[in-house]
Amino acid sequence: MQEWAERFYNSKQWKKCRSAYKKIVHYQCEICGGIGEIVHHKTPLTPENINDPEISLSFRNLRLLCRKCHGAAHGNAATMEGVYFDADGNLVQSPPTLKSG
Repeated sequence: MQEWAERFYNSKQWKKCRSAYKKIVHYQCEICGGIGEIVHHKTPLTPENINDPEISLSFRNLRLLCRKCHGAAHGNAATMEGVYFDADGNLVQSPPTLKSG
């Protein structure tokens, strides 16, 4: 976590928001369906937008991810079979490829 974001991530507001969001999505990773652990901001937080609740606390900007999918979302996974980044930068599952016979 960036030093400028510590106050936000340690706030009661964020902890309540994070907990409520996890419950709403049933604690499942929204990419692979595994156990969700990290509430990820789709639009990354910056020093300029961290105090905007439409960015930092809005469920529309959140996604629950497992550690593997969160790493991939931040470019920390070399490859991850079956997922790709869409035009908006969201990590999404690839549709199965059809084999011609």
